[in-house]
Amino acid sequence: MKPAIALLLIWAMASCAVSRSSVQVGPRPYYLIEQMAPSTLRTRLESCDNGPFVVSNFSISHRGAPLQFPEHTRAGYQAAARMGAGIMECDVTFTRDGELVCRHAQCDLHATTDIVARADLRDSCLVPPKFDANGELENAAAVTCCASDLTLAEFKSLCGKMEGANPHARSIEAYLAATPAFRTDLYDTCGALLSHFDSIELFKSLGLKFAPELKGLDANADGFGTSGLDQASYASRLIDEYRRAGVSPGDVFVQSFDLEDVRYWAREHPEFARQAVYLVGGPGGPAFAELHELGVRILGVPIGMLLTLDADGALVASDYARGARGAGLELIAWSAERSGRMREDVKPAGGAYYYASIESAISDDGAVMEILHALDTEVGVLGVFSDWPGTVTYYASCLR
Repeated sequence: MKPAIALLLIWAMASCAVSRSSVQVGPRPYYLIEQMAPSTLRTRLESCDNGPFVVSNFSISHRGAPLQFPEHTRAGYQAAARMGAGIMECDVTFTRDGELVCRHAQCDLHATTDIVARADLRDSCLVPPKFDANGELENAAAVTCCASDLTLAEFKSLCGKMEGANPHARSIEAYLAATPAFRTDLYDTCGALLSHFDSIELFKSLGLKFAPELKGLDANADGFGTSGLDQASYASRLIDEYRRAGVSPGDVFVQSFDLEDVRYWAREHPEFARQAVYLVGGPGGPAFAELHELGVRILGVPIGMLLTLDADGALVASDYARGARGAGLELIAWSAERSGRMREDVKPAGGAYYYASIESAISDDGAVMEILHALDTEVGVLGVFSDWPGTVTYYASCLR
């Protein structure tokens, strides 16, 4: 059996293995469908309004469910699971004492937690908040707080919050009150932060799969600092925690933007590298044939690189997508519902995160479903990362 076919079968069987009928997609998919222009696709999606909705590996949780819940928190992950995400992502970085934790970047605590309000911890930050003689914040734009500034215990004492920081703030309160308008603070009530191993135990208890991403080092931080890690031990520690938890390699899709990490896993942990995901941030990089020769079988690619418009303005696979598939590489798309509303009048502040190459085809939020359909039928992606997994779950349960 060809490796690509075997991978697809594993993916499909994994989806079936975790399917259940208790999934709740919430009102958002229905809202999106109502925004669509009359079409065959809309009619097909409307026919599924009563479900059943089931867990699917096509629906991949991106940092939990950060459209409404603080990212990388227990509550966000639980919401994603209830919405039918079959695969859960923990972005992995490290603490000062060398423990792995779920956080999108080594140095994002100032924007994703309450650390700047913690007088007992904020002075530990790489660039702590500073105050003038009147007690006003004077360096909001420069404040930088890293997971590697804290021990694991200190890290887990923080409250996760909706991502955002006001670089012009003159007070801590104003600095923290920076949630983008397309998200909500309704569920921003001290989200519980997780170590990487905590996330493994949680996702395992939910019967779901794992997509950990090994994050790179922040250029402004002191490398691995006092953690005792180096790049090899960092990459190995991630794998070792799945072994310690008794997780099958077939349930784990390790990810990195650094090709050297993927190559390291292939040499040192080949059983976990078989479905490693090499993340692509933009055009360029190694040729597809070279990646295949190095053992890469799955690419994680921005939605805007996978789709384009044909002469009639219809969504179709891009040259990049066709070239990758032609070279025997499978594709995962990131990240749907990341950047707010998709109305034409809010494009600059809205969905450009993932639809820059197809923006002329975007007129309203209903385009989310059209994009998912094109990624599925035109590109043939294995799955889609989403900030609101219920939308992708609805689509997958209805049309896949």
